[in-house]
Amino acid sequence: MLAREHADARSNPQNARAEPDHPGRAGGYHRRPHRSGAAMPPFRDLIRDVPDFPKPGVVFKDIGPLLADPVGFAACIEALGAPWRNLAVGRTPKGSVPVDVVCGVESRGFIFGAALAQAMGTGFVPLRKVGKLPPPTLGIDYDLEYGSARLEIGADGIVPGTRVLLVDDVLATGGTFDAARRLLEQVGVTVVGAAVVIEIDALRGRARWPEAIPLHALLHC
Repeated sequence: MLAREHADARSNPQNARAEPDHPGRAGGYHRRPHRSGAAMPPFRDLIRDVPDFPKPGVVFKDIGPLLADPVGFAACIEALGAPWRNLAVGRTPKGSVPVDVVCGVESRGFIFGAALAQAMGTGFVPLRKVGKLPPPTLGIDYDLEYGSARLEIGADGIVPGTRVLLVDDVLATGGTFDAARRLLEQVGVTVVGAAVVIEIDALRGRARWPEAIPLHALLHC
């Protein structure tokens, strides 16, 4: 597999099958059954499986067709935001913690995170790879399967005490997503939840995520 945190985010074991996270919860759009009888999001067919890429034995999850389809992409963002819809500032039920900002992990987390922030009426803050942001920055180092990496955030990009929803496209081994959470907590914000489009169950990334913080995935592979 790719240096794991980029296969981490992009691929699943061969012969895996996608499943919806919460059968019957459609986030406002229609769902259709697939062969096993369970409902699947209509945008699932817009995520293309590319076998043996970038290396033999890996199935790459290509989101290009999903992003290019305006109806499918809109349905995906609607579903991604469904668990958090009432947590946008100004629409928060009594006793709930509102979301002030959506943070996305480089790079495809930017696409889904920024779109979700727009839909929720919040701001968006990117978490970037080392060297991509002008100083001053704050960062965190973390281990990959075959080395290490670093995530950074602009030192003035977010205010301590901000309530954040963390977003990425895929949860796989979970190293990058966990580092993103720790970086945000390090700068003094509260991570109130997390959302991903695809979770690769066999790689057990969820095991690295705190049980006390809600984590929702639209599809399971």
